Amino acid sequence: MVPTTTLPDYSGGSLVNLMAELEHRMTGSSPSPRLHTGIADLVPGADTYVLVLFDGLGASQLDHQVAGPLRESLATTIDAPFPSTTTVSLATVATGLPASQHGILGYQLWMPELDVVANTIHWTTLWGDALDIDAGALLPHPNLWQRLTDHNIEPITVQPTNFQGSSLSQALYRGCRFEGITTLDELVTATVDLAAQPGRLIFTYFPNVDFAAHVYGQESDEYGAALAAAALVWEQIGLRLPQGAVAVGTADHGHVDFAADRRIKIPKGDHDDREFYGDGRAMFVKGDGAALAETLPATWIPIDRCRHWWGPGPMSETAEKRLPDGILLADDDHVLLHRFSDDRMIGNHGALTDAERTIPLLVTPG
Repeated sequence: MVPTTTLPDYSGGSLVNLMAELEHRMTGSSPSPRLHTGIADLVPGADTYVLVLFDGLGASQLDHQVAGPLRESLATTIDAPFPSTTTVSLATVATGLPASQHGILGYQLWMPELDVVANTIHWTTLWGDALDIDAGALLPHPNLWQRLTDHNIEPITVQPTNFQGSSLSQALYRGCRFEGITTLDELVTATVDLAAQPGRLIFTYFPNVDFAAHVYGQESDEYGAALAAAALVWEQIGLRLPQGAVAVGTADHGHVDFAADRRIKIPKGDHDDREFYGDGRAMFVKGDGAALAETLPATWIPIDRCRHWWGPGPMSETAEKRLPDGILLADDDHVLLHRFSDDRMIGNHGALTDAERTIPLLVTPG
C-alpha cells in the first residue's frame, strides 16, 4: 500500500490550534492560530480548563467495546502534528507551537551540535549513553507555561511520579508545577481537586494505552484493560469535575498494528554514509535515501517537498539544522527498522494515515 500523505490542518484543526485556543481564552493571545470557529464552539468557556492527554489513543480506537465513555464524549476530531509521535506532540503542548518552530522534529532527533542522533524520550544516544545537554533549554523561551504564569494563570501537570525530574520532564515542564501520582484514583482525585480553583490550566497525562498498544497490540487483553482504564479515568473526571471547570480530552497520536513480516529491517550495508532518525513509519535520512526507496516498501520524499510537513514557517534556526535530506515514508502497511530500532513493537505510529494522525477532541462540560 503506497503511503498516505494527508497533512495536519495547522490552520485551525490540529493539536497546535487546540493549545492556541486554550491559551487565547485564558490570556487573550497565542503564538499560533486558534481552532476553526466550528470546532472552537464545541468547547465551552470555563474559569479553569483540564486538558487530559491519552497517549496513543487515536480517534479510530474509540470504536473498541470498552471505550464507551470516551466515545460518548467525542465532539469531533483534530490532527496530531507531524510526525505523529509523543515527544513532538508533547513539545507542541508545552509551547503552543508546531515542530517547525519548537524544533523537536521526531522521536529520534539529529543533534548537529553533538554530532549524534538522540532518543528524545530518554535524551540518550540510540545505544543508551547519556547526552550532555541542558534539558531545560531544549524548547523555546517562553514556553506555554511561562506565558500563562505571566498572565496569572497557574499551569499544573498531573502525571506519574516516576516521570518527575527526567530529562524529558525538564524539557517539557519548565515553569509548570508537577503533581506526581502513583494510582489511577490519585490521578483523578488530583485532577479534580486542582481544578476547583479558578485561573488554572491542568494538564493530565495518561500513558497506559500507548504502552499496551506498542507492546501487545490492539487485539490483546492488555490493550483492552488499558483502554478501559482510560475510559474510567475520563468518566470519573467528568462526574467529579467542579463547577466552573471544563475538561477537554485528546491524544498525541494514534496506533496501527503491524505483523512481524511487515517490520522491515534496513540492511546493515545501507547504513554506511547515512544517518537514520525520526520513526519507522516516517524514517528521516541524512544521505542518499532515494536509492533505498528502490528496494524498500517506502517512498522517498526529498526535503524540499516535505519541509512544510512539520508546520508553517518561519522555521526556527534550530529546526532547520536538524532537518534530514528527506524522508523514507513507509508504505501504509509497513514499518522500517534501522540497526538501533526495536523490532518487537507490534503497535507503531509516526506517519500520516488517518489512524496515526487523527486524534479525538473529547469534551465534558463542568
